[in-house]
Amino acid sequence: MPASSSEAVRIAVLADSDTRWKWGALTARRITAADTEPHGFVLRGRATPTARQLAETGASAAAPREVTGAEFLREVRDAEVRGERYDVVVLALVGGTVRAVLQGLADLGLDRRPVIVTGYVGVVYEKLADGLLLRHGADVVLANSRHDAERFRAVYEGVGADAGSVVEAALPFLGGAPHRREEGRDTLVFAAQPSVPVTRNERAYVLERLVRHARLHPRREVLLKLRSKPGEHTTHLEEHPYQRLVRDLDPPANFRLVYGHMGEVLDRTDLLVTVSSTAALEALHRRIPTAILTDCGVREVNGNHHFIGSGLLTSFDRLDRGEVPQPDEEWLSRQGVAAGGSYASAFDAARTRVAELLARPEPPPISPYYTAETAPGYLPGILARHRLDVTAPPARDSGLRRIVREAARGAYRHGVQRVAPVVRRLGEL
Repeated sequence: MPASSSEAVRIAVLADSDTRWKWGALTARRITAADTEPHGFVLRGRATPTARQLAETGASAAAPREVTGAEFLREVRDAEVRGERYDVVVLALVGGTVRAVLQGLADLGLDRRPVIVTGYVGVVYEKLADGLLLRHGADVVLANSRHDAERFRAVYEGVGADAGSVVEAALPFLGGAPHRREEGRDTLVFAAQPSVPVTRNERAYVLERLVRHARLHPRREVLLKLRSKPGEHTTHLEEHPYQRLVRDLDPPANFRLVYGHMGEVLDRTDLLVTVSSTAALEALHRRIPTAILTDCGVREVNGNHHFIGSGLLTSFDRLDRGEVPQPDEEWLSRQGVAAGGSYASAFDAARTRVAELLARPEPPPISPYYTAETAPGYLPGILARHRLDVTAPPARDSGLRRIVREAARGAYRHGVQRVAPVVRRLGEL
């Protein structure tokens, strides 16, 4: 039976990084009752976030539980046996993992499966078709803007897949007070990304220009906002952390590296600068002056091609001269960040869709686009990589086992983030 209006909707959120946990947990609240606290799970793997990273998202007071994909599926199955069925599952994962979990949920044979919701954590600037088709089969595929909703439907319809799951919404973490410049405050924040720009020379260039800007404007506070510390993982691998590159420089006192919740950093920001971070949309929503850098090119690999037509593209030379770009209002509206009260209703359609699915006697069968018939040379590899064998008995998770697992994960992270990049650079010599 579907959850009744008098019962709290039980939601599980499965994420694979800190940023996707933030998106998933906040989305869970926005698509159901505002006071619903989701049951959180993060996938154990290369990008498993640390406790510090999870707390810094501000998404939930309760830390999510670390699990494998098979353990998550067992939890969904066992919850039904306990009479604590999950009504909604939010999959805040990369596309291949979404497809694997969809298969796993379909294979559980539940009396009543949960409503499945998925989407993207931010700007969709790469792997549009691949990511979307891997997510097809979820009941709701959230689009963060009108622009994305149109693109998503075009992809599904273009391959003959049902596009009814696409629902226009918005980024769930937009909000905060509108920008107000305070007397005597002048703060520029650069929102760093782990993989953009990608090369060491480009990242060193960006850092050197930030330091030069700080020297040119000694009364301005220049903050480099970082998402992770060396050794921590984020959504993408960071081979050249700014914390290491800055050791080669002698920055002035008005230049600092900062961490923390992005919303709190934006509270004291007067100019947000980035290459293509989703933080730009957060800043624009609050009417904070925002600049998208062209210094390393306007290229798909940088993601700043997404901002073509925004009026925000500019360079360090122009910022050094005091020029601040002005956003195009129509572009803002299409991206779902226009001010004026529309954000309050941005999730109405998603809430309605989820409520309709919960009210049905039985959700429709999970019918993904990628099947053994449509993608026999692709799908088996996707499923094999995840090995979601729910029938295998779970291993005992003793205290000793947890200690060994944490040590192994730490060694793996060290190898991926520190040793592997050195080996690759040696290979280029």
